[in-house]
Formats: sequence, structure tokens, C-alpha cells
Amino acid sequence: MAVEAVARPAWPRRLVAFYHDVIAEMHKVTWPDVGQIRQLSIAVIALSLLIGAVIAILDVILQLIFVRFIPSLFGGG
Repeated sequence: MAVEAVARPAWPRRLVAFYHDVIAEMHKVTWPDVGQIRQLSIAVIALSLLIGAVIAILDVILQLIFVRFIPSLFGGG
């Protein structure tokens, strides 16, 4: 059984077709307005600060456990 080769257009023509397809899809996109961008940006910043605070609190707690309490159990400093 022979496999037939499918003729593909030359790469410049495929590139132009790809560009036109991208432009057509970009026209379908619903872009957020300024209020939505501001609201989502504030939410991302607040969430980042919250996660940073949780990590900082866990760091202090684990530091107290591993650096102070555990060595004191074994007669250290």
C-alpha cells in the first residue's frame, strides 16, 4: 500500500493565512474595561500580600520550633 502525499501550500502562504486567522480571532475577543482591570489587579495584589503574610507567619512559627524549642529539649542553647 502506497501512502499518498498531501500537497501543502508553500510556507509564505500558510504564514499569511495564519496571520489572517489570528486577526479574525482577535476581533472575537471581549476585552475587559478599565474598571474590571482595576478590580482584578487589586484582587491579585491583595491575594499576593495575603499569601506572603501566611508564609511569613509560618516561617516565624517553624523558626521558633526548629531553632529554639527542639534544641532546648536536647540540652542545647
